[in-house]
Amino acid sequence: MSLPSSPPAAGEQLLRAEGAAFGYASRVVIEGIDLDVREGDLIGIAGPNGSGKTTLFRGLLGLIAPLHGRVRRGPGGAGYVPQRETLDPLFPVTALETVALGADRRAGPDRAARRARSRALLERVGLGSKERVLLASLSGGQRQRVLIARALVNQPRLLLLDEPTSGVDAAAQAVILDLLEELRAGGLGILIVSHQLTLLERAASRALWVSDGRALELAPGQLVERGGTVLEPSGAHAGSAEAHSGARPGGAG
Repeated sequence: MSLPSSPPAAGEQLLRAEGAAFGYASRVVIEGIDLDVREGDLIGIAGPNGSGKTTLFRGLLGLIAPLHGRVRRGPGGAGYVPQRETLDPLFPVTALETVALGADRRAGPDRAARRARSRALLERVGLGSKERVLLASLSGGQRQRVLIARALVNQPRLLLLDEPTSGVDAAAQAVILDLLEELRAGGLGILIVSHQLTLLERAASRALWVSDGRALELAPGQLVERGGTVLEPSGAHAGSAEAHSGARPGGAG
């Protein structure tokens, strides 16, 4: 079942999936995706582990081609915050360097410009005073905000986040949600996967429940009714189709 199209007054379309199916080696993991994402949308995505959420993200990002249907992406590209950071926590990289690592070198070799843009983004996420601090020395919530800044460094119009508040305390969650609301109000389109359903209920303007390789439209307020307060932690259902598919842009789905 598709999410409804935004009303005529909504922002510009950033992404449109029409009858899309995604999977690996011709094996369908998730199908029947009809999704219209516009400026200012904040779409919460939830469902059991192994249901196809990570594969859905890979398809929307263009990392895998649809097996059926099509995906149309607007200009501006997408930023991605993975569920698990792949940088070695012991690697001696600062907050500023971490953000700059996300810059697309094809946009030009100007290192000074990349650092200036990275510094401005650290200020925007409230961490301007931490630019010289090693990433490993930051709190979990601060590290997550650094990764959000890194995902924004190429000025995308769409932001996809996989479990952005996992493993951080309530105060850090509130800061991250306030930041995402600010970005949404500025016109960014945002898709969030989370097992914390009460969080999505508060933050999302639209919601998608993914189960058994299908996506169902729900009002955000129906997520808790559907899945309880918090779904089981990531890593369960190791025997699922998605877990065996190699679908790992940022963690099991």
